[in-house]
Amino acid sequence: MLRGVSGFYSYGIMEHLEGWPDLNIDEARIAFKLNKDKFHYMAISDDRQRIMPTDHDRTTGRTLEYKEAILLTNPHSPTFKHEVDDKYQYSCDNKDNLVHGWISTNPRVGFWIITPSYEFRGGGPIKPDLTSHVGPTSLAIFFSSHYAGPNFRIALRDGEPWKKVLGPVFIYLNSDLGNTPSTLWADAKKQMIIETKKWPYDFPLSKDFPHAKQRGAISGRLLVFDKYNNKELMLAKSAYVGLAAPENLGSWQEETKGYQFWTQTDEMGYFTIRNVRASTYNLNAWVMGFIGDYKYNIDIVIKPGSQIQLGDLVYKPPRNGPTLWEIGVPDRTAAEFYVPDPAPGLMTQLSIKHVEKTGSYTLRLALASATYSEIQVRINNSNAPRPDFTTKRIGKDNAIARHGIHGLYLLYGINIRGIQLVNGTNTIYLKQSRGGRPLIGVMYDYIRLEGPPLAKC
Repeated sequence: MLRGVSGFYSYGIMEHLEGWPDLNIDEARIAFKLNKDKFHYMAISDDRQRIMPTDHDRTTGRTLEYKEAILLTNPHSPTFKHEVDDKYQYSCDNKDNLVHGWISTNPRVGFWIITPSYEFRGGGPIKPDLTSHVGPTSLAIFFSSHYAGPNFRIALRDGEPWKKVLGPVFIYLNSDLGNTPSTLWADAKKQMIIETKKWPYDFPLSKDFPHAKQRGAISGRLLVFDKYNNKELMLAKSAYVGLAAPENLGSWQEETKGYQFWTQTDEMGYFTIRNVRASTYNLNAWVMGFIGDYKYNIDIVIKPGSQIQLGDLVYKPPRNGPTLWEIGVPDRTAAEFYVPDPAPGLMTQLSIKHVEKTGSYTLRLALASATYSEIQVRINNSNAPRPDFTTKRIGKDNAIARHGIHGLYLLYGINIRGIQLVNGTNTIYLKQSRGGRPLIGVMYDYIRLEGPPLAKC
């Protein structure tokens, strides 16, 4: 606690010493259970806040496909009757999970969890996780496998030494004599901005939490070159650029042992990542409107006081030929694929006037999520005994069950020989072939068919 501050700070330091036994850590969080007789109004964002059902309403309801989802059959207020309450309805991406909490009615007091940085959470800027939910409960999430699957856990093996600082987070309290919650919510957002500007905090005395002067920064500009889209370099506007532990392309999605530092580029593609802990990192990026991941080919070494200037970086997204057909927007979510009443008999047919029989076509499948699924691809024959391509079993992120529109991103490039296509109408069949549970499935981000490479391009 700090003098004159309306709230308190909390953080944890986890350590696994060299030689200690193997250990799995699936999640770490601080949970607050508030007075159920006083706190009824919950706020997650400007457009997600209201009076909530009670824990007792859940107790008297009917459990649905999994225990967290409850159909409210006999709530204390008829307003909630036949609603489904589920804590995953209130999940938030890391980049947006900055302030949330509850407001009591009498007296009018707000209880808020403010997370000024998500450097310790792992999974990058759009990794979703829990916030507040019926209880009344508020969670300060440090990391969890939600929307990512079991590979996101911290697995310590063979006596591996490891240490990580989780937080600090700020538990903020405010009050107001008014009758509406909007004033307290607005004040909580202002306090969140104040806390964010103070990061990294200068008051922690632990040597494991470096202050601003002990950290570094890195700057540059990201451009995109996609010759079948534009023969000139394009500005990577609003791209996500981040530093994460040196691993394989895209592995930052499942990396949680270390720290991650992310930002977005401006309209000209420029970026600066500040307040980075001293360590060795990969520079990663992905660009809205383009498939795939970018990874800088040299490790980035941040030292205390570093001011690294990278200059211009060029991302060349996966591409073999010109676009013949596409559906969706490559943004790593399934938002535009929402189909409330699917009609399995409908299919999209592709018209190719002149097929290059000796050429090679490419089908790009970008997935926003997968859970114990398998996509089989067949070309012009839905009854072929063997698919032309299969992903085999993929995914454990469980985002479908948790009301998400994205989990872990997956990208496939599938070769289609020209002799498999015909002049005129062609049909590509995509089948999710595994069942057994109603929540098994995939969510598509973007699908594209590319023609053979052009000789003059």
